[in-house]
Amino acid sequence: MKFSKIIPLAFIFFFVSAFTFTAKSQDKQQDKIVAATQVLQDFSKMKESIPAELLKITEGIIVVPKLINAGFVLAGKRGKGIAMVKLADGSWSNPVFVTITGGSVGFQAGVQSVDLVLIFKSHETLEEIGKGSFTLGGDISVTAGPVGRNSSASTDYKLEAEVYSYSRSKGLFAGISLAGSAISIDEKANNSFYNNEQDAKELFSNSTENTSASVTKMKSVLKDMYK
Repeated sequence: MKFSKIIPLAFIFFFVSAFTFTAKSQDKQQDKIVAATQVLQDFSKMKESIPAELLKITEGIIVVPKLINAGFVLAGKRGKGIAMVKLADGSWSNPVFVTITGGSVGFQAGVQSVDLVLIFKSHETLEEIGKGSFTLGGDISVTAGPVGRNSSASTDYKLEAEVYSYSRSKGLFAGISLAGSAISIDEKANNSFYNNEQDAKELFSNSTENTSASVTKMKSVLKDMYK
């Protein structure tokens, strides 16, 4: 084969490979949104769920499906999830992909997979993540959220914490320590899903609303939960 024919074939192979990789990466992020949506639906069906009084004042949320909580004495956490904020008109922003990592010291062993939901009372607290990672229990206060359909079940009736955490394992609430865990933007995932260089601030503001089926579904589920 002549060298002049090899060059065009090489370019074709490169672009086909790049397109295939991008498509697979986008599918991966779509799956993450679908999984996060399922977590929200499962939480809403639980008998002891997030109190309506807390949902009414919520302005931001992070959902991490299958957070890995593992260790023996020295423990670690790792997960990828979705962050969204409530906009001024009551609708929800585009999803922003995030990661959560952390470690702690204590008498614990084994590997646990949990679905994690973080409830933010202020959208500004969550939007700060766009300026760099923040640490739960350090930069912002976090506490295990009260459960129950109404405020009478609340263990923190004044709801003074900045962030409330809810973790579920095998269909039941399972408390885990998040102190020292860092949350940061997953820029690679965001660039892959949106196929552009929009930063977290732009995505949170819905400057270019995403209308994919997975995003539309998640916004609809959130709207129903936070009526």
